[in-house]
Amino acid sequence: MSFITKLQWFFKQQLMHYVAVIVLMVIISVTNSVPPKIIGDLIDQIKKGLLTEAILAQTVGLLIGLALLRYATSYFSITTLFGNSNLLETVLRGKLFVHLTRMAPSFYHRNRTGDLMALATNDIVAISQTAGYGVLTLANTLIGTTVVLVSMVAFTSWKLMLAALLPLPFLAYAINKLGKVMRTRFLGAQAAFGQMNDQALESISGMRVIRSYVQESSDAAAFDRVTREVMQRNKKVAVTNALFQPVVSTIVGMSYAISFGYGAYLVFHGDMTLGQLVSFTVYLGLLIWPMIAFGEFINVLQRGSASVDRLENALAQTADVAAPERPADVPVPTLIELKSLTFRYPGAPSDSLSAISLTVERGQTIGIVGRTGSGKSTLLKQLLRQYPIEPDRLFVAGVPIERITPEQVRSWSGYVPQEHLLLSRSIRDNIKLGKPEAAEEELQRATEMASFAQDVGQMAEGLATVVGEHGVMLSGGQKQRLSIARALLADPEMLILDDALSAVDARTESAILHNIRRERAGRTTWIATHRLSAVSHADWIVVLDRGRIVEEGTHEQLMMLGGWYKTQYERQQMEANLLQDGV
Repeated sequence: MSFITKLQWFFKQQLMHYVAVIVLMVIISVTNSVPPKIIGDLIDQIKKGLLTEAILAQTVGLLIGLALLRYATSYFSITTLFGNSNLLETVLRGKLFVHLTRMAPSFYHRNRTGDLMALATNDIVAISQTAGYGVLTLANTLIGTTVVLVSMVAFTSWKLMLAALLPLPFLAYAINKLGKVMRTRFLGAQAAFGQMNDQALESISGMRVIRSYVQESSDAAAFDRVTREVMQRNKKVAVTNALFQPVVSTIVGMSYAISFGYGAYLVFHGDMTLGQLVSFTVYLGLLIWPMIAFGEFINVLQRGSASVDRLENALAQTADVAAPERPADVPVPTLIELKSLTFRYPGAPSDSLSAISLTVERGQTIGIVGRTGSGKSTLLKQLLRQYPIEPDRLFVAGVPIERITPEQVRSWSGYVPQEHLLLSRSIRDNIKLGKPEAAEEELQRATEMASFAQDVGQMAEGLATVVGEHGVMLSGGQKQRLSIARALLADPEMLILDDALSAVDARTESAILHNIRRERAGRTTWIATHRLSAVSHADWIVVLDRGRIVEEGTHEQLMMLGGWYKTQYERQQMEANLLQDGV
């Protein structure tokens, strides 16, 4: 079956544990088959008047011993089996998380966050239950049924056994039909659960916007519709699940009716003793759990198979940017060259960058400016290898970037994106994300370079201040400066600032840029911005428009050129002067 095939690596790894469980299950089933035989013989001895006090004491002692043996074997089998189940759950969660950390942004465009959360929670739990409880029920079904049937033939009547088992084909048919329905409905429930996760995530993260537009009631109503859909889907799963045991119980009841009727007939005609009939009845009772277990196994297996298919689909998606088979060794990005680089986002109808050519030497500061949507952020992302590009278009130290591992490329970079990722931890923890082993002196220096030290000093707990979810306790400018401090702490070869100074005032911006120029001499800095004063000191400035370079040069050269850069710079300077005069 597909579930075992897709998880065969784990079953092979834990083979000895599962073999031990099966051996213990055999012992349990054999010990379960002995008491009915003993009870039947005891009844025949009572009927014949042969039962003595010594025989009774010996029989009771044997039954107690068998009970203790069953307890010990059951304990070790269940702990071993469910220990493997928990291990599988841990391994799969780790495997999924590592996979997610290696995926490019396009992966998260294709997969909703809610679905990924459902994978990490409900689906992996369903898989581990199949590897634990599912194996338990399967072993009980196969081993328990086999031992009981053999005992029936050996100790009672094979005729009565065949008659009592006549309803079993109906059980197999019903379980097969219910299993298919369960799989379909469980997949639907998981999809609805993922959608609910998405809705909750968006609502919580956007709560301030929702409140500012007085949309609390509307958002609550939308969430109520999603949760009702989840409830309805899970109700269908529960209804299907609830049908398994009644079906099994009905068929078992039919088997009991046949065994009592036909068994009484055989006893009356002397084909079996009363004790054997009692033993057969107890054996039939022992078949009830394997039959129920078979239904439970199909139920759990269908859930586990559906979940493992979903997980396999996520893990099968490979990163768009793969590591080269024979990576080149480039310790330092001494020279970066873009040669007619053209780029289009996956699924986009048009190019975001067209024929970009640029040469940057180590230690230079490069300014990237242009209108909104001109391709500034897209250009910077090429330096981080977040998306695949045409070969031989981007070179680092003379080596095509596709011949360098993505990890090596990113190790050079300190990236401050427009969207700031802040953990719900202290300021210290957030800054040290760039360099966890950093000393306190390095941390203080990074905050001073980012002009963030004064803000931290005014906080009651200083660096220990918890910023809250997504930095809710900080202002926009503080978030930007914290992110800059994080990048500066790592002291990267390339500092990439993607509109990272938009929320700070001109004086703070000037101080940060001055600190960067002073402390990062000899290292490359890329600055994408709308505020042209932030790049006026740059060694080279590139003006983008619709993904193309329309102007480039130093600040002085661009001012002399008299194009978009000069017009925009003068307009911004005039606005700044007016604001200053107004103050």
